Amino acid sequence: MPYRAKKNYKRFEKPKVTNLEVTESDELINFLMKKFPDRSHNKVKSWLRNKTVELNGAVVTLYNQKLIPGDKISIHWKRIASGRDLKGITIVYEDSDIIVINKPAGMLSVATAKSNETAYSILSQHIKEQNPNNRIFIVHRLDRETSGLMMFAKSEEIQALLQDDWKTNIYDRRYIAVTAGDKPIGDGVYESYLAQNKAYVVYSTKDRENGQLAVTHYKTLKTKGRYSLMEINLETGRKNQIRVHMSDLGQPIIGDKKYGSKENLFNRIGLHAWILGFTHPRTHEKMHFESNIPNEFLKVFES
Repeated sequence: MPYRAKKNYKRFEKPKVTNLEVTESDELINFLMKKFPDRSHNKVKSWLRNKTVELNGAVVTLYNQKLIPGDKISIHWKRIASGRDLKGITIVYEDSDIIVINKPAGMLSVATAKSNETAYSILSQHIKEQNPNNRIFIVHRLDRETSGLMMFAKSEEIQALLQDDWKTNIYDRRYIAVTAGDKPIGDGVYESYLAQNKAYVVYSTKDRENGQLAVTHYKTLKTKGRYSLMEINLETGRKNQIRVHMSDLGQPIIGDKKYGSKENLFNRIGLHAWILGFTHPRTHEKMHFESNIPNEFLKVFES
């Protein structure tokens, strides 16, 4: 009688995660090829494309990501769930230089005298869990009630590279707004000089000496009754620029009582940082991120 293997034998299982440590400076693709010489270049690139590689606990997709001694690499042999949630913040991209997040409405970007639970403090704790010496640096801000994409730097060097040449580095920065007015305003460009009074209210002025030039490009995507779904592209990034300009145009943003709105459909301001496109300050690669438009915004325009 021929021998037959028992059906209840324990199969060899491939480890779910392989953890590696970087010992010398290198690029990620080179490092992985050295560690897995039996795999093709395209195969290793597919691991990055499929988001199965983590650098210091964050998903990384750049094949030429710079590595330094002490960096921790994890290869997950099953795809990692996209996005990591930290108290409402979703990390959409992270490497050794920058973090891009999706900030929820109602959360401050940085601390004030009345609040310490901010995007900054939550991310500071996150990166210190990777290394107690890690720090995080503000690149730009979103208003408390504005949701959407924000970027932070992991060093003063990267912060300076981004901020010192902001207009060149940030090639696409678009918002979605729900506004209300007597009539649609179509598409166009609006500019004014913005100043701030003693009550911290920003307003438009013709006084060039006391105001900063602000330029806003706007496009009407949908309308329904008094409401408009607007795509807004910033040429300049002044404080409360979109909110002031939409109010000036007779289309204040829903829920923005400070700048003339008398309606509140969402219990928040109807403004969302939708798209962020920039040149990576170290690798010079074009980076492009798009977040989902909040469902409550879209429901206003359903037939």
